[in-house]
Amino acid sequence: MREIQFRQALGEAMSEEMRRDPKVFLMGEEVAEYNGAYKVSQGMLDEFGPDRVIDTPIAELGFAGVGVGAAMNGLRPIIEFMTFNFSLVAIDQIINGAAKIKSMSGGQFDSPIVFRGPTGNAGQLSSQHSQNFENWYANTPGLKVVVPSNPYDAKGLLKASIRDDNPIIFMESELMYGDKGEVPEEEYLLNLGEAHIVKSGTDVTLVSFGKMMKVAVEAADLMAKEGVSVEVIDLRTVRPIDYKAIVESVKKTNRLVIVEEAWPLASISADISHHVQRHAFDYLDAPIHRVNSMDLPLPYAPTLIEEILPNVKRTIEAINSVSYR
Repeated sequence: MREIQFRQALGEAMSEEMRRDPKVFLMGEEVAEYNGAYKVSQGMLDEFGPDRVIDTPIAELGFAGVGVGAAMNGLRPIIEFMTFNFSLVAIDQIINGAAKIKSMSGGQFDSPIVFRGPTGNAGQLSSQHSQNFENWYANTPGLKVVVPSNPYDAKGLLKASIRDDNPIIFMESELMYGDKGEVPEEEYLLNLGEAHIVKSGTDVTLVSFGKMMKVAVEAADLMAKEGVSVEVIDLRTVRPIDYKAIVESVKKTNRLVIVEEAWPLASISADISHHVQRHAFDYLDAPIHRVNSMDLPLPYAPTLIEEILPNVKRTIEAINSVSYR
């Protein structure tokens, strides 16, 4: 099977869906003439023209609102944010508009729109450009929140998101756009809300999503060398969450570690911890351990970044802790 970059997988997903459905269009800063800030939309302006690949001013509130209105009127917009940190400028349109219009209109209006772009730390970009808002958006009824971890998932999940009749928050990572992975040439879609068991194991369940999957898989591989069998689950989506897959795994391993880049308070890992203790308490042989970013704004210094973010060392310590090693 061919190997392509994460950015290419996203570009293929958008292009294939635009060829399939003339109602799909892409809008955002630098998506057209510049081929995308991260070259995700490279070549799309040449193929689809300026009516369907649309450069916008630096005005997230404005073009997010245009997208929501277009979706309500039967189109299927893809709105690209240069980073989800900038989506805060448009959050009213997303949360008070896209997420609620179907409910508030009594089902008269759908909002089939995808808001996509990178989330989280991307190196030395300091506090205002390094935040994770997956849990913020996942807290909003009406939205679905998708966070792929590799090129294969990125393409299959984005195609499914574009076809979905609900507003989708699709979160990527600047640090993953150049990652390569196997992606089939034939068409495929992945189900939203269905987790993927990346590695089977019997001793500890390790749950993560997005670029933190790299940390999870590396930690599991290192623990395997020490005789600890770690089952690794990639959530793929954080609204809806595949609680069933997690609970079934914990019933087998009796231990749970969750790795998440967001801050610990009111996080996805906190919600999963509650759900597992509620529905699998009698199966737990150790307290659930979470590995989050420290509860601080991310600094600029690389040494401090390494200390604050989840990493392989902290994840291994968590696995050893729940294993009483």
